[in-house]
Amino acid sequence: MASADRRARERAETREKILAAARRLFVEEGFEAVTLRRIAAAIEYTAPALYSHFADKQELMLALCDADFALLRQAFARTEKIADPVERLRAVGRTYVKVAVEHPHHYRFMFMTAHPLDPAQSKIQKGNPDEDAYAFLHATVAACIHADRFKPEYRDAETVTQMCWGASHGVVSLYLTHNSDCWISWKNPLRTAYALVDAVVDGLIRAGKSGKASEGPTARVKEIAPRASAKVRGIGSRTAAARSRKRS
Repeated sequence: MASADRRARERAETREKILAAARRLFVEEGFEAVTLRRIAAAIEYTAPALYSHFADKQELMLALCDADFALLRQAFARTEKIADPVERLRAVGRTYVKVAVEHPHHYRFMFMTAHPLDPAQSKIQKGNPDEDAYAFLHATVAACIHADRFKPEYRDAETVTQMCWGASHGVVSLYLTHNSDCWISWKNPLRTAYALVDAVVDGLIRAGKSGKASEGPTARVKEIAPRASAKVRGIGSRTAAARSRKRS
């Protein structure tokens, strides 16, 4: 039994190594350019051995998508108990940003890399807010609209959902791709993104319908700043190193 457990553990660890290498290569080189042999070589693994884990590149990509998008949805689970839908929406936006900063490779793969997949093949049920992160955000926006918390011009749930998503994505994607740009004096991306989330949510709310007051971006940033700041610095150093390798 111990031997079987060890083999199962080793197989799971190898699978995670494969997924990590595939994630990095898909982001750096694009899905079409990367082969299973290329992924196997990156972890010093033989191609036939890799095929024992994934039948083809499409199956690997599907497993990677399911794992990473499940990670995001699990992070959103922390906001589910927030009764006020507006404050829940605010928390979802901040959680999204935090996931992006703490898992930059996952984020680049999920939202900055094309991955041609049929949702019908995914283990995640599209449109189910219990599994689908976008559906959860959409349901939260719809709850705000149903509670008559938003201004009349913001009654289309799909549009507002994409506005909120775009606001959070904009700051973190700019930072992840341009944080080494010497032309810009970058501020803390968490603080900036949290402030933008608050500005967007507060701009949607009807007068007299604000509900519980927001604690503001500064208070929330202090909670995670030491750990996140280290990760932010790491993102910058890794990006600079990658650019240096490309130039050489």
